[in-house]
Amino acid sequence: MKRIGLFLLTNLAVIVVLMIVWFVLSSVFGLGQTMDYQAGTINLTSTLVLAAVFGFGGSLISLMMSKWIAKKSVGAQVIESPSNESERWLVETVQRQARQAGIGMPEVAIYDSPEINAFATGASRNKALVAVSTGLLSSMTRDEAEAVLGHEVGHIANGDMITLTLIQGVVNTFVIFFARIVGFFVDRVLLKNEDGPGIGFFVTTIAAEIVFGILASTIVMWFSRQREFRADDAGARFAGREKMIAALERLKVNYDRPSDMPAQMTAFGIFGRGGNFGRLFMSHPPLDERIAALRAAAGHARTA
Repeated sequence: MKRIGLFLLTNLAVIVVLMIVWFVLSSVFGLGQTMDYQAGTINLTSTLVLAAVFGFGGSLISLMMSKWIAKKSVGAQVIESPSNESERWLVETVQRQARQAGIGMPEVAIYDSPEINAFATGASRNKALVAVSTGLLSSMTRDEAEAVLGHEVGHIANGDMITLTLIQGVVNTFVIFFARIVGFFVDRVLLKNEDGPGIGFFVTTIAAEIVFGILASTIVMWFSRQREFRADDAGARFAGREKMIAALERLKVNYDRPSDMPAQMTAFGIFGRGGNFGRLFMSHPPLDERIAALRAAAGHARTA
């Protein structure tokens, strides 16, 4: 219930902020009128601006709040001062890898979960968060855990959170843009409504956003899978290729266990599932493919 409440409050806050931004833009620049029902026309420029405000605004605000949401969602406790040897090792390992990657020291946190997992998030490369589960610390060897941390530091160094946010913003923009056009066409042209946006517009727009959103998410998921390979390569550089392979092999043992990581954080973890929608909707490539890619890279390096 707490996670659901946080999710709903976050989305409500984003909607309120975006409505204020759009009100200012429409008042100052005259962009408020996007549809003329009397003339049967739609202002494509204003509609695109509206879609961009909501599309990019939602993803950027979520990025800015990502660390706070992550901490609250999983109950992550940031290590301010290591209280034991395990925490000390964790902080020192992330510090060393961050130095290797040329980024600022991320916050390091632990969250209580039996699942073997970790994630990285944050609005910039120098103000990020790396969080690991208690299950990872208790189930993995130090070598395996070191590789997982390298993978997460790799996500930060590669700017994956920011890039994924921008891609999501572009996708959101076009989903909203085309959904509003479809809604206007159905309401004005097919239903012959000349009195302004009616129920036909709102129902059709929502339905179109759902359909277009599902289709467009394949683009986001494709990028997410590609960045996992790059993060695995970073883990191999920072910790060693065999350690990274061993960590992924360890995750295979955990593959069939249910995940308790919130859905909005899964794409930023070391381990993810494809669900029932097939490969196009998987945020992470299959573990066997990731292991094969690391081994192929190692073989190529030996023959080069």
